[in-house]
Amino acid sequence: MIDQKTISGRAWAELLLLGLIWGASFLSIRIALDEVGPLTSVAHRTLWAMLVLWAVVAVMRLPLPRNPVTWFAFLVMGLLNNALPFTLMAWGQLHIESGLTSILNASTAIFGVIAAAIFFADERITPRKGIGVGLGFLGVTMAIGFENMRNLDLRSVAQLAVIAGTICYALAGVWARKMLGNQPPQVAAAGMLTGSALIMVPVAWVMEGPMSLDLAPRTMLAIGYYAIVATAGAYLLYYRVLGMAGSGNLMLVTLLVAPVAIIFGATVLDEKLGANAYAGFAFLALGMLILDGRVLRALRIDRSPQPR
Repeated sequence: MIDQKTISGRAWAELLLLGLIWGASFLSIRIALDEVGPLTSVAHRTLWAMLVLWAVVAVMRLPLPRNPVTWFAFLVMGLLNNALPFTLMAWGQLHIESGLTSILNASTAIFGVIAAAIFFADERITPRKGIGVGLGFLGVTMAIGFENMRNLDLRSVAQLAVIAGTICYALAGVWARKMLGNQPPQVAAAGMLTGSALIMVPVAWVMEGPMSLDLAPRTMLAIGYYAIVATAGAYLLYYRVLGMAGSGNLMLVTLLVAPVAIIFGATVLDEKLGANAYAGFAFLALGMLILDGRVLRALRIDRSPQPR
């Protein structure tokens, strides 16, 4: 029998920290979008985070990979985990609330479990996980709203863009474990952001004009937070948790992000979400708890043997 990946207490603690950091990033991104375009906001995020992480690598004197395959893996990881999802979600936030964006972002865990099960024998979908995935999909549908599923207006398209971003995140988790699992977290994060910056800086330049630092202090603070703290710092944690808990379990962090983003959106941006959004998140949360299995084991509902 192949041992299945589980989440240790230490991994849970780091997941909680990631949830707090990334939850606040939805607010900072929305603030920056008042002055810069979505492509430029992503270019700022990836460029400054890349520079910080390479500085960390230099200070720690970590060896750089010499295999061209690894650098190609960095480029693909940058596309899947940064360039595409960051852009899709930033554009989506122009048309929907940041709290709703975070709720839809929680579906990353659902797609992450499915993707991990397809590619890794030690993250297969058990009957319990199948129930969790099903409840998660129901939650996503409820959060979007059944009426919006039939419409293709700007708001519904923005929600679908966020969902597309979550699929990118799920595939990135698989790619990272398969191709970058042997890299130090600092090098993996710096290499990934190098790939995304190489994509986003020229794209933003062509589509929205040259990047500028002549911005309002509020915007600069927002960019500083989501680039340095919520990207450079957070991805150091991301790769640590990936090694400890596996790509499917890592996606559970998106469940922790949503409540933080909802609170910030309501208190700072005065956002008001419909009852369907909260109901959808409740089903997503239930699905994630079932996927994790700890609550069921505590209630003695799940009696399946645990890995040694």
